[in-house]
Amino acid sequence: MSPVLVGRSAELGDLDEALAAAPGAVLVGGEAGLGKTRLIREFARAVERPVDGTPRGRLLVGGCLELGSDGLPFAPFTTVLRGLVRDIGIDGVAELLPRGDTRGLARLLPEFGEPESDTPSGEERARLFELVLTLLERLAERQPLVLVIEDAHWADRSTRDLLAFLIRNVIATPLLIVVTYRVDELHRTHPLRPLLAELGRSDKVRRVELARLSRAEVAELAARILGTEPQPQLVDKIHARSEGNPLFIEALLDSDGTLASEIPESLRDLLLAGVQRLPDETQDVLRDASGGGTRIEHALLAAVSGLDDTTLTRVLRPAVAANVLVVDGDGYAFRHALIREALHDDLLPGEHTRLHTRYAQALENTPGLVPAGRLWIELSHHWNAAHDATWALVSSSRAAGDAHKALAYAESLAMLSRVLELWERVPDAAERIGAGHTDVLEDAAIAADLAGEYEIGIRLATAALREVEESGGPSTRRAALLELRGRMRFEIARPGFVEDLREAVRCLPAEPTVIRARTLATLAQYVRLTTDTHEARSAAIESLEIARALGDVTAEADALITLFCVDIDYDEDAQMLAEVDEVALRSGSHRVLLRLAVIKSHFLEGRGLHEEAVEVARRGMEQAKEFGVARTKGTFLGINLAEPLVSLGRWDEAFTVLDQALEQDPAITIRTSLLVLLGEVATARGELATAEAWLNASDEIMDVTMEGRKTQDYFATLRLKARLRIAAGRYEEALEAVRPVIPTTGLPDDSRYAWPVMVLGATACAALGERAMINGEPALPQIEARAAGLKVLGPAQEAHRLTFLAEVSRARGVNDRVAWDAAAAAWDELGQSHSLATALTRAGEASILDGDRDGAAARLRRAADLAERLKAGPLSAQIDDLFRRARLTRTSGQTTAPPLGLTPRELEVLRLVADGQSNREIAEMLFISAKTASVHVSNILTKLDVTSRGEAAATAHRLALFPAPTLKR
Repeated sequence: MSPVLVGRSAELGDLDEALAAAPGAVLVGGEAGLGKTRLIREFARAVERPVDGTPRGRLLVGGCLELGSDGLPFAPFTTVLRGLVRDIGIDGVAELLPRGDTRGLARLLPEFGEPESDTPSGEERARLFELVLTLLERLAERQPLVLVIEDAHWADRSTRDLLAFLIRNVIATPLLIVVTYRVDELHRTHPLRPLLAELGRSDKVRRVELARLSRAEVAELAARILGTEPQPQLVDKIHARSEGNPLFIEALLDSDGTLASEIPESLRDLLLAGVQRLPDETQDVLRDASGGGTRIEHALLAAVSGLDDTTLTRVLRPAVAANVLVVDGDGYAFRHALIREALHDDLLPGEHTRLHTRYAQALENTPGLVPAGRLWIELSHHWNAAHDATWALVSSSRAAGDAHKALAYAESLAMLSRVLELWERVPDAAERIGAGHTDVLEDAAIAADLAGEYEIGIRLATAALREVEESGGPSTRRAALLELRGRMRFEIARPGFVEDLREAVRCLPAEPTVIRARTLATLAQYVRLTTDTHEARSAAIESLEIARALGDVTAEADALITLFCVDIDYDEDAQMLAEVDEVALRSGSHRVLLRLAVIKSHFLEGRGLHEEAVEVARRGMEQAKEFGVARTKGTFLGINLAEPLVSLGRWDEAFTVLDQALEQDPAITIRTSLLVLLGEVATARGELATAEAWLNASDEIMDVTMEGRKTQDYFATLRLKARLRIAAGRYEEALEAVRPVIPTTGLPDDSRYAWPVMVLGATACAALGERAMINGEPALPQIEARAAGLKVLGPAQEAHRLTFLAEVSRARGVNDRVAWDAAAAAWDELGQSHSLATALTRAGEASILDGDRDGAAARLRRAADLAERLKAGPLSAQIDDLFRRARLTRTSGQTTAPPLGLTPRELEVLRLVADGQSNREIAEMLFISAKTASVHVSNILTKLDVTSRGEAAATAHRLALFPAPTLKR
């Protein structure tokens, strides 16, 4: 091996820069053998090398293990924690955690005690992720920290989830996360591919791809290995055969400066060439080691090989000397995973079966040969590889239980799926694992739900339901499965979710029970999103009655929240919200308290109490952080924080909240609101291409959520589309976006989300005049009829109503200053800057038409100040245009005299003449009569000493008095 890393100075520089710029992440990819591990080793030396007596930073390294398709939940993080405990002790780790409580990490490392509960939940998994992040951030506060996760192409689902969580959420601390992976392993459907693509879009993530070495670098590497300059012919041969792969170069070269053997034609021969030069007994033990993964403990290898410690050490010494194996703690690691794979693949079928049987037997005889958390999943792997269906089934069942306790739901699902695959091959399967086939199906469906594998979960729940119905199982079990399937169907917007929940309630006994109360509460929660609010209200009321009768405060709080949400009245419901608040606090349930924060901030924003909504949502996010779910449940609260910030005109602050929320890769049911808010602010700032991208993303979600569309998402997407089309001057398309809102939907919160769309519809009608049509009929009467049927619940909806009336007047040819002043006053009272500025602009325009120039100037000046603070470019341009056309000044300062002896008004008229406008069009645009426009044109011809409008236009163009003319519509 070369004592010096060759050809990777640029990549080392990238890693150094990334550490200096931390927090962040570097994704290091490359083909097998290109030196990813060596690169990390060199980087580690550089980081840990003392400068003025102090290392630049600290490294924590963990590697993913290859166990077929099983994976090992959180394997690299378990390794990292074990090393950390070895370095600073359990007490040292506890000092870094909130309240010194290490139990939350017990699912990763048994040394931290017993887990907090025997029935892990999604919330506890989120807390585990938060604890790992907190631990790393606290370490990084002491000194810069580098977390290296190697061989991510073997990462299990849980490891990938935790890794993505850390990369997205590390902020403000010098923590660098480095991930290595093999690009040649990433086939089209490899689960790591979408994660790499997603992370690669983040500004704080760098991609580093290792390339093959050039001929010059091959020559340098050969010189480093041999200790002397190689002959050019030798370099040519090595470069041609190795194709610049450092691993192959090292394998080809012998210490005497010649090729070790004839160049093998296959990769396997090349990889095994070094092994085949070792003693036979060493090769035998290496084959044994190949069954245990890239790394294997000394004690386990001794048990499998049947050799005592002394003999095993003697036999392996040549492999270590030849650099086929490297010593790694209390065990050994293959210098390259490809060597292990080649050895394992070279086993004959009988040898393969016998080897994995020996591994399984050794682990069963001495479970302590591997950490407790790995025992059953390794047994599952080895018994399955040994083709022993019975013990593979038993160990897979136990592994599924361990994975579930460790919050590794995807791995639990994988193990339960193996149990189901093996079931028919084991006649007494139920007796072996103490559970029936239906039990396994139900457990697998629950694991799929927790893992977010809803498609698989629906199929498993359906199969379990079929078996329950065929066997005449208890109604409570059928209800639980129906509720589970209904929730999963909703998550992926599949039809039938409400029907499942209704059937779940129907099949339960009528007498009051906790399960009936909670099933009713679930039904009410989901059916309220449809048009049947009566059913939602009835279910919530019954759930509430049962919960109160049984003293189930959590079910009572859930029922009250759902009942409150069924049909919110932003004028009358404040008292009921206080009751909900009291019961939720009494329940003490973290889930309920966060749900309360969501609905309370939603209510306050809908009421127009934007500042209060901000405070409640922000406090809710702090609670989410306290409960350990800041970046999961807290993401949903990010919507309710960003929305009032947008209303208040605190757009930059809102952008930060929205960006952070989107970085969490939120569920499809959350994403739409984030996208719409981003799109509307981008539209208001004139960033139409960006807004179009957000709209397209929201539209895609709407296309796949037909069944479970919420008013809040559906109407908001249409609102963004209409607003964007109006900003682009595409008014017919804006009306097409308004069209789906014209029919009365019966959906909850209809008036809150329909009023803004009706305002935009009236705006489009004002621009189109008689050409404004929907479904082949005049649009304005249809829009007015829909608005007439809308409730006005709270001051925010009243402000929309007043704006709507003013826009309708404008659509009918009357720009009503009084109506616009009323709308402006309503928005002013609510503190909605952009809506206020828009209303003031319309009021200023109406004042010009009324001849009130001083009033117009005052309104427009205030609107201009607001638009400027918001960076609302299109509105600012509209206001500036009104100032210019009406010859109003924003300040009392003097302006430069116009050229050619023209007055300011004549210069403005000349600009329009040069733009191809007629006298009538000029009059309309400048708020003057056609006769006055004609007089101005005559004066201009005289002063320019020309005889026609065309000559006047040519003179203006020749002198470049104005920008290039726009095309006349």
